[in-house]
Amino acid sequence: MPSREAVINPRPSLSEITVFAPAKINVILRILDRRPDGFHNLWSIMQTVSLEDEVQIRLRPDRQDIQLRCDATHLAADRSNLVYRAAAEVLERTEQSIGLDIELRKRIPMGAGLGGGSSDAAATILGLNHLLQLKWSPEKMAEAGQLLGSDVPFFLFAPSAFVAGRGETVRPVDVEGERWVVLVNPGFGVNTKWAYQELAATRAAVTPLSPVHRELDRQSRMSWAHVVAAAENDFEAPVFAAHGKLREIKRNLLNYGAEIALLSGSGATVFGLFADEARARLAEAQFVNEKSMKVFVVPTCTGPLCWRENPPR
Repeated sequence: MPSREAVINPRPSLSEITVFAPAKINVILRILDRRPDGFHNLWSIMQTVSLEDEVQIRLRPDRQDIQLRCDATHLAADRSNLVYRAAAEVLERTEQSIGLDIELRKRIPMGAGLGGGSSDAAATILGLNHLLQLKWSPEKMAEAGQLLGSDVPFFLFAPSAFVAGRGETVRPVDVEGERWVVLVNPGFGVNTKWAYQELAATRAAVTPLSPVHRELDRQSRMSWAHVVAAAENDFEAPVFAAHGKLREIKRNLLNYGAEIALLSGSGATVFGLFADEARARLAEAQFVNEKSMKVFVVPTCTGPLCWRENPPR
């Protein structure tokens, strides 16, 4: 299999690539005031992890349509799919008349708080940037991506970043070193709109950023110890109140040696952060009899989204 390459300018003859679309975790997620547009301002540190979907894109100069296939039968492979929408957005912005064959191979659970759909969209934009030799900057790619979903811009600045506003403000940060992550998906989802409504209904007031978070926000480089000390997710209180199983998963991960355990996004995935793979594998083993759950053990990513060239057919 061809080796995975860092994001570099492709050769002019490139007509097909596969982009790897990683999941994300929110190691900090604060939900702040409501915006005039009805959305909420947030403040988060996001981190990509090596649980990846694959987006394979092939140029078809003999056509002018987009054909999308997906190996997840419960995910629509039509115009509503974020991958399709991302491809259409790039073609419209660049006034390109060319056909595309896109194959989406899913591994990231859907509706899980791991950003799978947003990552797939970002991977599509990145892939077309290379295939069509657009030479878009990350900022220009993110501009197109933010129309598709709040998390899309982050993936174009991965692996680690501060994210603010609705998600459109992204500032990369260097988190030194690597951690191993145990992702525990309970087998059910949490509706994001419901989570926001429950949060608004159950908290007395919006709590401003703590001094610890404000100090972190001034940094461009930090250790995992600093991140761990500030870990927090505002969605945990309302989501755990409705889904006690998630609180139990968090407690078990901590008991099994996690430095932190936290809900990712609005859920329903709960993750534990571990200093090394051996400890993470020991924690994974504790969930082996939970047949309804999906458990993944992966390292944090240390570089941007990657791609590989596919040989000519």
